[in-house]
Amino acid sequence: MKKKVLILLLLAFIIFPLKVNAKTVADFEAEVEKYTAELREKQAHIAKNDAEVKQVEANIKKIEGQITSAENEIKRLTQEINKNNNEIAKKLEESKAIMAYYQIENGDNAYLEYAFGAETITDMIYRLSITEQLTDYNDKIMKELKELIKKNEQDKKTQAAKKEELNVLQSNLEKEKSRIEADTQGVVASLPSTQALIKSAEDSVKYYKNLGCGKTEDISSCQFRIMQSRKGTSLPSVGAFQRPIENGYVTQPYKGSRHKGIDLSSSNKTIPIHPIAEGEVAAKYEDACIKNGKKASWCPYKCNGNAKIIVIRHNNNGRYIYSMYVHMSNYGSYDVGSYVTKDSVIGYMGTSGCSTGNHLHLEIAYCHYNVAGACLPDTYNNNLINPASLIRFPSSWSNY
Repeated sequence: MKKKVLILLLLAFIIFPLKVNAKTVADFEAEVEKYTAELREKQAHIAKNDAEVKQVEANIKKIEGQITSAENEIKRLTQEINKNNNEIAKKLEESKAIMAYYQIENGDNAYLEYAFGAETITDMIYRLSITEQLTDYNDKIMKELKELIKKNEQDKKTQAAKKEELNVLQSNLEKEKSRIEADTQGVVASLPSTQALIKSAEDSVKYYKNLGCGKTEDISSCQFRIMQSRKGTSLPSVGAFQRPIENGYVTQPYKGSRHKGIDLSSSNKTIPIHPIAEGEVAAKYEDACIKNGKKASWCPYKCNGNAKIIVIRHNNNGRYIYSMYVHMSNYGSYDVGSYVTKDSVIGYMGTSGCSTGNHLHLEIAYCHYNVAGACLPDTYNNNLINPASLIRFPSSWSNY
């Protein structure tokens, strides 16, 4: 007898999950402030990046000017070297003429003949001095020109190295600019989600205040109490959970935030879908996988349009839990607010949205991210329930 009681208690624990994160209107107000501050921080980050990009662009422009100056200097040095080369060639011809004039011919030294042809000692000294000056001058000019060309060549190499250094610096600045712009694009891309979270939190504050929940009251219990009293009839508490399709197999198990639910398929690819327990339709919508004929960037798989989704709210001993059915081909005849039983057909298996084939994706959570679902999208993952912990799937259904 004790063993039977223990088994019943364990089953009750499995069927009725106890860990629920209580939430209040004050919590949603705090989230509005949190995401508003995050939005301001992102906007400030973008402004800072924009200023940095402007500075980098100014530096790039400055370097481009320096590169142009280096190129002009290289051109000037090249022209100078060419000019000096021409001058050397000219001087070389003059030197040859001088040497030819003073060369030794017929065994006689013309240089000596010129020097000793003087009629006086003074004239001879003068003649010696002239010839010496001519050769010294020629040697000096040639030496100066060669040194100048050597200097110009070195300056040319220096300018080329400087240009290369400037090119590397420019390339690095271009990369830095691209990095900052990519960072900005990432922040800009996240702005809509932050803005959506702010709106979601604001809508939740408004919804629960209008419903009559106190600022510090557990909104799940408040919502259940008030909505049940308004309907005049009590939504029955869930006794047990069933499989949403009569026959089939599991194509992918629950993996937490990496795969938030369980995928089921069947040989009948349009098999009817039933709720896992009695409850009421909390939401009925299509996701935003395709908009204006264009696939959304977040869709990681093949997309066949917007997934048809229905969400059922269940009474779990005075609290709500939510089951979500995704990728249906068609809805059943139930609208938001309708009461459904285990036998109700809420839709048919399909492959709408981001799906590679006909199947049902089933998610279960303590809350849902629609306005009346008591949590925001970013906290939804923390409230997921493994469907296999509530529903028994035969071992024959394992197909993964």
